[in-house]
Amino acid sequence: MHAPLFDNSTDTARPTLATPLVVAIDGPSGSGKSTVSRQVAARLELAYLDTGAMYRAATWWCLERGVPLDDTDAVAAEVHALPLVMGVDPAAPTVYVGGTDIGEAIRETRISAAVSAVATNLAARRELGRLQRAAIAAESSPSSFSGGRGIVAEGRDITTVVAPDADVRVLLTANETARLARRALEVHGTDDAAALHATRDQVLRRDADDSTVVQFHVAADGVVTVDSSELDLEQTVQAVLDVVVRVGRASA
Repeated sequence: MHAPLFDNSTDTARPTLATPLVVAIDGPSGSGKSTVSRQVAARLELAYLDTGAMYRAATWWCLERGVPLDDTDAVAAEVHALPLVMGVDPAAPTVYVGGTDIGEAIRETRISAAVSAVATNLAARRELGRLQRAAIAAESSPSSFSGGRGIVAEGRDITTVVAPDADVRVLLTANETARLARRALEVHGTDDAAALHATRDQVLRRDADDSTVVQFHVAADGVVTVDSSELDLEQTVQAVLDVVVRVGRASA
């Protein structure tokens, strides 16, 4: 039996979370999961783990070291030795590899175009999944970033593979039109026809590639779907927070 998610015994504007709390959020490209997950983590005073950034970091590392991404064994070996440090502050998440800050470098088009080669490498996925589970477990410690309060982890397979026993599991989705427009605005600063065309391959092809090894379009049993197609950012964040309250109360 779970402990109550919120302690409402005191009259305060912000409810007190039972701890530790693990919130797992999956979804396709452009669904808003990274921005929403950061906001949810910040409001609940939890750590934040961007697992997609871990795949991007592994891709950057392999490219920097000249490892062919189609050499699955070599890529898996590099990922196993990856000197990765993820900063889990939702206000300023960081990604360091070998002491180098690569937070901006991993968002470059060359990484976006290549990351599926690592994401579909099953041995690499297993290793990164191990690191993700370790990061999630670490936030139960009083000495962790969250002080033992917990973490919001987001990606493709967090609700099903990495943290299937998370206290709250959400599939954040949106229709294709909304997802393309959001990613175009993020990458190009506009959602005009040219930007949508330039973004289409990055969003749809990556989703198609990644869906060969993990299911993130349909919610698994026990996972709550939040469709953000017609919601703005604040409404989407609130919808996820509502799920946290509802699911926590149901499982208390």
